[in-house]
Amino acid sequence: MRYVILSKGDPKSEALKHKMMCHMQDFNMIEDAENPEIVISVGGDGTLLQAFHHYSHMLSRCAFVGIHTGHLGFYADWLPHEVEKLIIAINKAEFQVIEYPLLEVIVRYNDEGYETRYLALNEATMKTENGSTLVVDIDIRGQHFERFRGDGLCVSTPSGSTAYNKALGGALIHPSLEAIQLTEIASINNRVFRTVGSPLVLPKHHTCHVKPVDHGTILSTVDHISVKHKNVNAVQYRVANEKVRFARFRPFPFWKRVHDSFISSGESL
Repeated sequence: MRYVILSKGDPKSEALKHKMMCHMQDFNMIEDAENPEIVISVGGDGTLLQAFHHYSHMLSRCAFVGIHTGHLGFYADWLPHEVEKLIIAINKAEFQVIEYPLLEVIVRYNDEGYETRYLALNEATMKTENGSTLVVDIDIRGQHFERFRGDGLCVSTPSGSTAYNKALGGALIHPSLEAIQLTEIASINNRVFRTVGSPLVLPKHHTCHVKPVDHGTILSTVDHISVKHKNVNAVQYRVANEKVRFARFRPFPFWKRVHDSFISSGESL
């Protein structure tokens, strides 16, 4: 089994990474940062997001596992005292692979034919560079839907619906559903300007285009990555063809994670 371990970098995570590598040598596991079968993140959900983007070019060939050294995460579900159990499970059992939908983001510029493409595990946002009002036209399936004015927009995956999207009042979507969710960030609604005012859940076969009215500089985030784009013609959002693969060695129900994270870890459903 070829593996790689990515650590948050703090002393606790680094110590756990070293401990795991010593155990993995006993099982003759091969450390291979170039072509791993298992990508193990040690830290939290942020560390796993970094691991995902580092290996996003080989999603069909590797599976991710998260170990949290802080608070319980939606992706990092193993505890530090369980690492020996995890290593044994990796070597002794055929693990289940769970696939989650991803968000594809394509930024197209006024320079014809020039575009950049990203994949998001959690979400992508669009705001203005200087914090001024974002004014954009939103098209869905090639038809104009609305002109948005406000602080910005957030487009999330189902697994990312529990993150920034939730804080904006978006719905929580089970990761078995291939969809994306468009949520407003402080929209302007009055007698002159009007938006739908509700999150939109788009299925896999629907594509959303967001077109800046002034074609100026926009600030875009893709998970933890922030990029400024100039002279933007449109940004396309849709469910990606690729999926992220997680290695599962035990049940990890989505709704239990929601319950434990936002309601009470001391109560049972």
